[in-house]
Amino acid sequence: MRKGFGIGLSVLGGFLVTLAILAQFWAPGRLMKTPLDTDSLTLLDGTAELSDGNGGTTEFPVKAFSVTRADSERSDSDVIVFQNSSCLVKDEGGIDECVSADDPEERLVSASTDNFATNRRTALAVDDPKYLPPSAEDKQGLINKWPFEAEKKTYEYWDGYAGEPVDAVYDRTEDVDGLETYVYAINVSDAPIELSDGVQGTYSVEREIWIDPTTGAIINQSEHQERIDSDGNPFLILDYGFTDEQVAGNADDAKSNSSALDLVTKTVPLIGWIVGIPALLIGIALQLMRRRSA
Repeated sequence: MRKGFGIGLSVLGGFLVTLAILAQFWAPGRLMKTPLDTDSLTLLDGTAELSDGNGGTTEFPVKAFSVTRADSERSDSDVIVFQNSSCLVKDEGGIDECVSADDPEERLVSASTDNFATNRRTALAVDDPKYLPPSAEDKQGLINKWPFEAEKKTYEYWDGYAGEPVDAVYDRTEDVDGLETYVYAINVSDAPIELSDGVQGTYSVEREIWIDPTTGAIINQSEHQERIDSDGNPFLILDYGFTDEQVAGNADDAKSNSSALDLVTKTVPLIGWIVGIPALLIGIALQLMRRRSA
């Protein structure tokens, strides 16, 4: 009886310890990667002031739509390739998607497309023609998410308008719909840009980004942006951020994904060590005691 019980405990303990080792040291490298089936629509709203051509501005409500899809054919086990299209439109007529440049109500403010690649674990930009077309802009730093297990430190974040990476400085921890997030602040002042074809000016922004530290997902974002012409007149002033519905959905997704990761990388190893080691030691002890008594 003691023999069978001892062997059983030894096998159970060995199994749990092995499971703990795999979950703690092997699983994170396999699970903490940006999924290749990423397909997201991000919604933002706010207000804009657009130049009226006479030194003044016209103010109106705006919506922004950003669609980001992973290109699974170009991606691999280490790098994920994205295609993004985005637009900023006047919030008129119950609009719920981007409009074309020939929209009869002239609601399109701006539109753009982009191709970029990032490391699936660190989220850092990958500048390699193996993954990107020749027309793709060279990028550095973070682009569309933070790394898994984000830290309370300064990261380089790519700013497409400034055309260079800028500092995203850890500012504070904040609760968003029951999810603990890290908030990073970005400030750019008077970066030279081309406002439109042949029109030079400057770009400034004050941006805050809320990050789920476990997955690195962007939960919320808000910003005040100013584009000023060479004469000091406003060309475009924006105050906008993620919609309430977008934030709530992002928070729910992050909670679900974080729970799944925590289960595998934290809970399973904890149970494995706490239960597995005693079971293994007791099982071995019982077998040794039986041998001595024999």
